[in-house]
Amino acid sequence: MISEDQLKRIAAWSRELTQAEIEVARAGITERSYGIGEAVFMRGDTFGYWAGMVFGLARMGGVSRDGKEASLAGLTAGAWFGEGSVLKNEPRRYDVVALRNSRVALMERSAFMWLFENSVGFNRFLVRQLNERLGQFIGMLEVNRTLDATSRLARGIASLFNPILYPESTAHLEITQEEIGALSGMSRQNANRALNRLEKEGLLRLEYGGVTILDIERLRGYGD
Repeated sequence: MISEDQLKRIAAWSRELTQAEIEVARAGITERSYGIGEAVFMRGDTFGYWAGMVFGLARMGGVSRDGKEASLAGLTAGAWFGEGSVLKNEPRRYDVVALRNSRVALMERSAFMWLFENSVGFNRFLVRQLNERLGQFIGMLEVNRTLDATSRLARGIASLFNPILYPESTAHLEITQEEIGALSGMSRQNANRALNRLEKEGLLRLEYGGVTILDIERLRGYGD
């Protein structure tokens, strides 16, 4: 169980709940730490929790039969994920691996389903979340099929600033070029070249240990 204050800090969706619903939510949540490279869960796992990033950075993705890694999304503080598998009570269909030391909140499926069945506010959040995630993945499919490496990286960075999926995001993101490369499926060198190009075009500013976004709308539509 976590405190009510902690719940409100790590879960923007909890601000839409009644007091009784808050009690169910916080009673069903524990937190766990993960080291660099450690899996929160792997494809095929029976993992009976809905998960949220308290702090850190993780990669949602998988590995093809020929060993090629594919990134689906980056997960930063405030992101909650895996509701589809929880709703369907099925094994996970992708991996989530920590790219840096991270802490994750884990909500038991019983608490999740109680909120799903009883909370109007929680269901409003789930509809927004699922709609945004669907749009994110459809956009990613288009990007991977039609755009060059710099455009893919630009769209990938922009996706980390989605205010619904990542409500705690600000204009500045603490992230290394190596982590950006891992999230975009690029080598560190290729990611560095793409970042320098985006900086020259005035879309972002590279800083020690991170990037500051200067033009999020152009970044989201880069390559069109």
